Amino acid sequence: QVQLVESGGGLVQPGESLRLSCVASGFSLKHYAIGWFRQAPGKDDEGISCINSSDGTTDGSSYYSATVEGRFTISRDDAKNTVFLQMTDLQPEDTAVYYCAAVPPSLTPQRFCNMAPRHLGHWGQGTQVTVSS
Repeated sequence: QVQLVESGGGLVQPGESLRLSCVASGFSLKHYAIGWFRQAPGKDDEGISCINSSDGTTDGSSYYSATVEGRFTISRDDAKNTVFLQMTDLQPEDTAVYYCAAVPPSLTPQRFCNMAPRHLGHWGQGTQVTVSS
């Protein structure tokens, strides 16, 4: 069964950190571009970080939105079929449901993030991140 499962969300105070995980089953993540997206209440999906495949067929580059660049870091562990999002200096405006998605690497990471293509690839069910004092 093809599946993506996010974990690691929670309630934190401003300035604190969280690390989200996205574990794949039923397929190998290294052949896919991976993106982290978030949706705040009443808002559209926002692509915050996307990374190209790591199987040698692409440059493996990554992209960050301006809202998270310098604070968030995307990384892969192909041996664990997992992608991570390390989030630091979290702020109340980072409160959202965070989703990971995997698509064949036909889009650049920036294009993938900007499109937030729910109709493509595989998407997880999301994990809630709440930043509040």
